[in-house]
Amino acid sequence: MKIAFLADPLSHFKIYKDSTYAMMVEAARRGHQLYAFEQQDMVLQSGLVTAFAAPVTLTGVTDGSADWYRLGQYSEMYLSEFDAIVVRKDPPFDMEYIYTTYLLEVAEKQGARVFNKPAAIRDHNEKLAIAQFSQYTAPTLVTRDAKRLRAFHAEHKDVILKPLDGMGGAGIFRVREDGMNLGAIVETLTDNGNRTIMVQKFIPQITEGDKRILLIGGKVVPFVLARIPQGNEVRGNLAAGGLGVAQPISAANLKMAEALAPVLDARGLLLVGLDAIGDYLTEINVTSPTCFQEIREQAGFDVAEMFITAVEAAVK
Repeated sequence: MKIAFLADPLSHFKIYKDSTYAMMVEAARRGHQLYAFEQQDMVLQSGLVTAFAAPVTLTGVTDGSADWYRLGQYSEMYLSEFDAIVVRKDPPFDMEYIYTTYLLEVAEKQGARVFNKPAAIRDHNEKLAIAQFSQYTAPTLVTRDAKRLRAFHAEHKDVILKPLDGMGGAGIFRVREDGMNLGAIVETLTDNGNRTIMVQKFIPQITEGDKRILLIGGKVVPFVLARIPQGNEVRGNLAAGGLGVAQPISAANLKMAEALAPVLDARGLLLVGLDAIGDYLTEINVTSPTCFQEIREQAGFDVAEMFITAVEAAVK
């Protein structure tokens, strides 16, 4: 198969932990041809969507240098020429990302096979999508109204406030019962009432980790990566210094994941990263879910192998 990865620049990859790299290695091991292109390489002209894409050869170098890949000659290709296009563009989920999903959607109508489906990526804000499964969530409020935010804090005493478009733990604040800096935080996150944010009741089980649960092709990966906050940090995100510990999925998390997996798969989300603290669902990641390599290295379960198998099955 020809598999194209729509991603950030390959030169930026940290291959010792990058999940897209793990996907590429497994696809190459199976003999698939790899290609790469970026958002700015896509073009819509005369109703047809193309991309300036380059073939990718993996060199086997794993010392962290840029020598891990070689790019062939870029050429303009119809997206329908690829057997599969794997969307691995990291957030921020800005207007350029939305335009990308529109272009990919046009390409789908011309025969392209895109994973995850662009409309499904667009329709599942990674913070707000949990509202569709409120039976699994902690008390949550989404608003830009400062009075409502203050009332929510007064009711629940200990809360987490966060933007709806962040990643890697950026912009997340905890406000305890004393309300220290609540006003300043609300003003900053909402841009004085001009931006909608989310506030949730604080879940004390964060000390056990913010667990990444991976769903692939409607099935649940049997291991999770618990991202455990370090020191006085409230955020478990690896980008914020959290310690990643792979562990078998808990019975409660498995029950939740098995309920959501077929629903999200039917919507065109081949790969999903659920985030859970304790037994509560906190996010549904659909743009570029990670933690493949950490789970393989610590638990011995090859997530990339499961993913490429799912891609192969989806394009038959």
